[in-house]
Parts: sequence; C-alpha cells; structure tokens
Amino acid sequence: MSTHRSPCLDAGGLLRVAGGGVLISFSGLFVKLAHVGPSQSAFYRMFFGGLALLCVVLARRERLRARRGVWAVMVAAAVFFALDLECWHRSILLIGPGLATIIGNFQVFFIAIAGAALLRERLSVRHMAAIPLALAGLWLLLGVSPAELLPVAADGGLVVGDALAGVAYGLATAMFYTGFILLLRHSQGMGGMLTPVANMALISLVCAVVIGAGILARGDGFAIGDMPSFGYLAVYGVLCQAAGWVLLSTGLPRLPASLAGLVMVVQPALAFVWDILLFDRPTDGWGMAGAGLSLFAIWLGLSGASGASGASGRSGGGARVCRPGDMAESSDVVPPKGGAAPRNGADRDSGAA
Repeated sequence: MSTHRSPCLDAGGLLRVAGGGVLISFSGLFVKLAHVGPSQSAFYRMFFGGLALLCVVLARRERLRARRGVWAVMVAAAVFFALDLECWHRSILLIGPGLATIIGNFQVFFIAIAGAALLRERLSVRHMAAIPLALAGLWLLLGVSPAELLPVAADGGLVVGDALAGVAYGLATAMFYTGFILLLRHSQGMGGMLTPVANMALISLVCAVVIGAGILARGDGFAIGDMPSFGYLAVYGVLCQAAGWVLLSTGLPRLPASLAGLVMVVQPALAFVWDILLFDRPTDGWGMAGAGLSLFAIWLGLSGASGASGASGRSGGGARVCRPGDMAESSDVVPPKGGAAPRNGADRDSGAA
C-alpha cells in the first residue's frame, strides 16, 4: 500500500497573501480621498511606507549596507517605480481606482513578454491566451465607442477624453512597473544582496527622493491641506506600501504559483468593488462581464509560470492544510524563495499598485 501523502498548503502563507491583497486593494481609494495632487500622494506613500519598512528592518537588525552595484540597480528600480506611481495616480484620478488598478495589473503580460524577449523565458500557453482576453475585458469595461473616447471640440478638432487618457496612463503604469519588477528581481539575485524588506525600504525612500525632486522641479509644493488627507496618506504608506509588502514578500514564496496567482486577484477585484460601493462607479452588466474577464485574464497571467509544477500535481489544487509535522515534507511544493512574487508580478501594489 502506498504511503505517499498529498502535498499540503501553508495556511500561514495563504493568510498572508490574502491579507496583503486586501490591504493593497485600498490603495486607489486613498489616492482618490486625499486632497493632494497625484505626485504628492505618490511621494507620501513612498515616504511614510519607506519609514515604516525601515523601522521593521532596524527592529530585525537586518543589514542596510550594500555594494555599489546593488545600489545602482536599486536606484534604477526606484526611478521606474516613481514613473509607475506618477502614471497610476493620474489614471486613478481620471478613470477611478477600480479600472485603473485592473489596467495596472496588466503588467503580468508585459513581464511575461519582456521575460521571453530579454531573458529567454518560455511564454506559456496561459500567457498567450490571457492577453486577448484581457484586452476584450478592458473594452467591455470601458463600454464606450472610439467616437465617445475622442469627442469633437467646438472648433472641430479632436480632444482626447478622460477615459482614453486614463487608460493610456494605466498602460504606461503597467510598462513602468515591468521595468521595476525586472530590476527588483535582478537586485535580489546579486552578490551581497539585501533582504527583501531591507531592499524595498531603501527603494521606497529613494523613490520618494526621485518623486520629490520632480515636484520641486515643477515648482509645486508638499503641503497637505487638511488632517483627513494627512491621515489617508499616512495609512496609504504604512498599510498599503509597508504592511502589504511585508505580508506578500513573506507569504508568496510559501505558496504554489498557481494558487498565489488566484489569491492575488483579490487585490484588483476588491479595488473594483470599492470603486462601485464608495464612489458610485456606473457599471452595467457588460461592464461587470468585462471586469470578470479581465480578472480571469490576470489570474491566467499570474499563474502562467506554474504550468510545469501543475503538471506534476504541485499546483496546490485540492491539497490539505499543513499540520506542524508536514512542513518538512511539503517544502518541495513551494516555489523558490524570492521567486514567486517578482516572477509572477503578483505584488502590483506592494510596491503595492
């Protein structure tokens, strides 16, 4: 009689990923609620979040000194992250946090394409199927014709509508986030690398400096007009940037990639729900179908790298929850530490869009 036991799921990892996804789903709401510009909200997210992550690093007594080469990659990652947030926050203010977050999560497709083109990684069947599904879902979500996106001005010229501009910023977000993720992955694979939390703490603070320099160059200020806005920005940084990242970075490597991808879809899904409930986003049946199709495509993209493991029965589907004695035997079903989140692009807003 066979003594083989089916692989089990790490309940702690599952709860951390789900909790991180829920926290990050509120990101767009805080951007919308705070009475500051898109650059200012991006700056305070990185500033407050970076300080919170730095406190975690100091409490753990983790190393903060890195080689010059590691610093160069981290600074480049921070620049891409700054551009990502600048575009994403503008997309939120134009088309709402729900749709902006869903479009921003299309980065999973850009990461897959970049991995295939630059790193010779295999583009899975799931990725190839997910891209047209995502585009179809986006079209249904918008629910408008090209003529409505490009209304005719009084002088007969064309004026780009808010919807089209918001979508463009959202797609730019996805592309800049792709650059950030690829550089983040590189920084975590270099000799003398820092821990994931220390790495993100420094990237967050450098990102705040980059965004702040842009604000000063444009002659803008950093003033927060009222206390509620200050509270929203502080919570945005501490919960969505710091706590969300810690939960995801410690939970994702403990889950099979396909299950992690499924759980991470909670973030854009809830962002869309909050947009409908709190900001009265008008959404008809076609729009709901488009949201569902887009989220399904995002899940396909997130879990696209797990085809090989799924074929061997390691995708986590139907597995039991681990007991303390199971941890050693189930370790082979967990993706390599540090590979799950960046490789699948599942940490959209930990860096969370």
